Amino acid sequence: MKEQRIILKTPRLTFAMWDEGDAILVQQLHTTMAMTRYLPGNVPWSLQKAEERLRGWFEEQARDGTTKYKLLAEDGSFVGRAGISKFNEQFKLGYSLREEVWGQGLATEAASVLADWFFERELASGFIAFTHPENIASQRVLRKIGMRERAPILIDGVLDTAFELTADMRPAKL
Repeated sequence: MKEQRIILKTPRLTFAMWDEGDAILVQQLHTTMAMTRYLPGNVPWSLQKAEERLRGWFEEQARDGTTKYKLLAEDGSFVGRAGISKFNEQFKLGYSLREEVWGQGLATEAASVLADWFFERELASGFIAFTHPENIASQRVLRKIGMRERAPILIDGVLDTAFELTADMRPAKL
């Protein structure tokens, strides 16, 4: 097994930088309508699109010091992607997890630890996130980590529900 460049860990998740050959994992993550119904374009990803996104994540990491990372479970299996990257000069939280791990609290765990990591690194005073208006589960995740709804944002012809989180909005740690 190839050694992973670990960015961040939680009790159940490892955030690792992608490897050059990981485009197939990215494509498999976004291969069903269930996984892509709330994403721009609303269609399963081709291998070419996955390769383009992977190249973009390498570029973002080099330029901004953060991107969407590979998410691995405790056993090392690939469970999705999550991270914070730039969108229109603002940092934006985003995540996608494999269907078989939905409902286990992993999205909330990933989003929460990313928020802590982002503010500890002082990358900016805050970040945004947005979801398709019908993606209630993702909206719940964003609210759980303390994000507040703000004016909707138009993405590919859809008026998405938008959220923001600033350092002063974060709840105090116990």
